[in-house]
Amino acid sequence: MMLSNLNQNKWMQLLFTCALAIVGGLIFKIIHLPIPWLLGPMIAVLIGSKVAKPIKPHWPRAIRDSGMIIVGYMVGLSFTLETLKEIGKQFPSMVLFTTLLLVCSCGLAWVISKLSKVSFPTVMMGSIPGGLSQMITLAEELKGIELTVVTFLQVSRLMMIIFFVPMLVFSPLFSASEHQQTGPVTQAAAVNWGDLFPHIIIFAFVCVLAALIGKAIKFPTAFLLGPMIATILLNLSGFSGPSLPTVIINASQLMIGSYIGLMLKPDNLKIRFMLLACLSGIVLIACSIGLSLLLSKLHAVDTATSFLSLSPGGMDQMGIIAQEVHANLTFVICYQLFRTLFIFIAVPPLLKAIFRSKLQTNPSYKKNAS
Repeated sequence: MMLSNLNQNKWMQLLFTCALAIVGGLIFKIIHLPIPWLLGPMIAVLIGSKVAKPIKPHWPRAIRDSGMIIVGYMVGLSFTLETLKEIGKQFPSMVLFTTLLLVCSCGLAWVISKLSKVSFPTVMMGSIPGGLSQMITLAEELKGIELTVVTFLQVSRLMMIIFFVPMLVFSPLFSASEHQQTGPVTQAAAVNWGDLFPHIIIFAFVCVLAALIGKAIKFPTAFLLGPMIATILLNLSGFSGPSLPTVIINASQLMIGSYIGLMLKPDNLKIRFMLLACLSGIVLIACSIGLSLLLSKLHAVDTATSFLSLSPGGMDQMGIIAQEVHANLTFVICYQLFRTLFIFIAVPPLLKAIFRSKLQTNPSYKKNAS
């Protein structure tokens, strides 16, 4: 009887959390806030976890992992033969400018960690551009990392980018081409559910299998990277996967956002750190503007295209803006996709190595981790 009541309570908590997440997503959607089905559920569940008394929110990690698999598939789906050829042409420049942008991020992280007295690995994870889901998932895997700090840094920078980048691109400071360039589409038109089958069954099986294998071999953020790599390999082999309906994309963001909302502890954040975080976002945008001016000179592309290519935001948002200002969409998507793949694949092992060295050289990290 006690076990039955316990299971029933868990189901009630899960349904309550799901209702909170849906309401949060709808509110963010209605008032036109960015990425509503990620940030809306996150904020709603966070508030619910603080004020709800009779029923405490509950969100199993398995649901979050399912959302990560979907996101991994979507990122992998963007990697086509066309983008591969373009990446091949631009590869030296992509490596150079991605590295420079990450160096700027690490430099800002070091300054903020010194001024705020927050550990450098924590601040660096929050400062890596364009890796919200990746860095938060990795932060959860590592001991001694403050998840709330990482999330606040990532979300605050993303909000500034989504609001400020369009204003900058549409201002007289930036110019775009006279005609819209063709290229990969960042957001597909309405998808017919019937078009998903039968290919989606094969991709679903391969993605889940890749995630489980990645977890078994202790691959960083296995439920994201495993499906992404598997999808890329299938895509390049000529077996293309179908685009997902908007409702599935929104559901995947809700799965991840609800889990993050339960893990946040905003009471631990200080006003001084919040101000420093906002300042770092502004400086990082300024760094991307400077690098974009250099990129436009090297490749003779318009400044709007170069800025959107290097802007530290999400690939989908930058692609949408690129379409609106008639920038070179292929160029923008390739640079954004390369940075996303680089961050997803190369950054987690690097951060783990840096964090291990901190544990070895600084005893206080060991104490905090325990």
